[in-house]
Amino acid sequence: MPISESDLIINKDGSVYHLNLKPEHLSDTIITVGDPSRVYSVSEHFDHIDFEMNKREFITHIGKYKGKKITVISTGIGTDNIEIFLNEIDALANINLETREVKSRRKKLKIIRIGTSGALQEDIPLGSHLVSDYAVGFDTLMYFYNLTQSKYEREIAEEIKECTGIGFTPYVVRGSQKLKDQYGEGMLVGNTITCPGFYAPQGRKLRLELKHPKLIENLNYYHKDNFWITNFEMETAGYYALAKLMGHEMLSINAIIANRVKNKFSKSVNKIVDALIVKVLDRI
Repeated sequence: MPISESDLIINKDGSVYHLNLKPEHLSDTIITVGDPSRVYSVSEHFDHIDFEMNKREFITHIGKYKGKKITVISTGIGTDNIEIFLNEIDALANINLETREVKSRRKKLKIIRIGTSGALQEDIPLGSHLVSDYAVGFDTLMYFYNLTQSKYEREIAEEIKECTGIGFTPYVVRGSQKLKDQYGEGMLVGNTITCPGFYAPQGRKLRLELKHPKLIENLNYYHKDNFWITNFEMETAGYYALAKLMGHEMLSINAIIANRVKNKFSKSVNKIVDALIVKVLDRI
């Protein structure tokens, strides 16, 4: 059955609603960044830029790097934006926008997130680059989807709920092992908490009292065999879960710009992120 006009909104020019992109704008490899200005930090390394689109927080540059076609898109912050981004990118790849029918042959995309993150272990230095093996979702996005988790993932979710005292069960999902092997050489490998906010959900206190004042301490000490929580951010779990459901390869790579245990923040954020951008581009 064709997908309805209200479920899949298509603009008058034939582009998808939020991203303002058409199927021809896709490349097999897509780099995503949260900050719209970081798109320019990626594309300045391109041989040339062939296409640009600015729509809300979703800024897209398409070009070539050492002869390879690459799409870089900003998503803004949070798994709500990731849900919009991945559904519309998947629609461009796997839905015929003219007939509104799902294609019989599915396309698998490779998506790499370049993001910033705060470390939760004392021995993770500022300026390091970390690949997220598993992600733990403290957001509610997967409540609305049918995500299947392994026994190991369910056990971790229940244990983290118990050790933190949060009133819900998080979801746990693994990223692409294929992309981890391709991009992760020489990087730290860790497990990432995805939070639904920057302040209280990440244990930051300004004027308001925290409901879970020992959140960082509890996550810092939690482990299951060799599974340790290494860092906080706001998108990775949504990426991993939706990519798994859609059949895409997805990897989140983090520039560590803060250490939450030591209460340190880097004074060289741009330098750390730029080094990661070049590292990722050279491995495509």
